[in-house]
Amino acid sequence: MDKKIAGLENELRAYKDKIKKAKSPAAKQSLQKRAMEVLKRKKMYENQRDMVAGQQFNIDQASFGIESAKANVQTIAAMKGATNELKRTLKHDLNIDDVEDMTDDMADMMEDFNDINEALGRNFSTPDDIDEADLDAELEMLEDELFDEEVGETADATPSYLQADHLPDTPTTELPNANEYLPAVPN
Repeated sequence: MDKKIAGLENELRAYKDKIKKAKSPAAKQSLQKRAMEVLKRKKMYENQRDMVAGQQFNIDQASFGIESAKANVQTIAAMKGATNELKRTLKHDLNIDDVEDMTDDMADMMEDFNDINEALGRNFSTPDDIDEADLDAELEMLEDELFDEEVGETADATPSYLQADHLPDTPTTELPNANEYLPAVPN
């Protein structure tokens, strides 16, 4: 159809050129009449082409609608199957009470585990009745001594923790003979 329309357009161009070149009004009128008939046929073919294109569009649209509907049916079927399977799983395999019990048990075990770790992490050598203020004061004294040592004021002095009033008394008892308690070594 497009070939026929293109042929009629070429024919119309030829008539247009002939009408421009025609000198007599009767010849012009005759050429215009023939050009009008060619133009009518061209319009008829264009209308037919547009009608066929519209029909093809409608067919394509209907085909797309059918494919889309089939895809929707498959999607809905898959969703129904998944919903049924999920319901079956929830009904038979999963119980919300069991899940809550399990999470409660897990929380209790984690709390017990944290208590055990806390108990294992306690420092037994540090008494609980130590006052923070006393520790801060002692730390400040140590910092002052370290500063004094760096400056050189007490470089030759004995640190406070080694001074005689802080050291324990020297034992006066004699130690037992160590050889008595050792096993005999074979020769």
